[in-house]
Amino acid sequence: MTLDRIKQIVESHPIVLFMKGTPQFPMCGFSSRTVEALKAVSAEFHAVNVLADPEIRANLPRYSNWPTFPQLFIQGELIGGCDITLELHQAGELARITAEAQKAS
Repeated sequence: MTLDRIKQIVESHPIVLFMKGTPQFPMCGFSSRTVEALKAVSAEFHAVNVLADPEIRANLPRYSNWPTFPQLFIQGELIGGCDITLELHQAGELARITAEAQKAS
């Protein structure tokens, strides 16, 4: 089932970004800005292109109770979308939580 597959992806990687497109070729501005923030703090993350996987695109909002993309998960927890990620980055928190997640893995 797709929800199980999403759970497995989220639990298999310390940092997961469900996005439109890929980190190299984001397909929306929100996904692009989120990738830029993660790269700015040298976060290593697993990206899932929801445009290439309609099942994940359709079911992720049910899994996370978050309606839009991108969706950033760190250590299994939904952090949020583009706005929250950028706020965390500007506050200096994104660097800390991604570094902690990478150390813990």
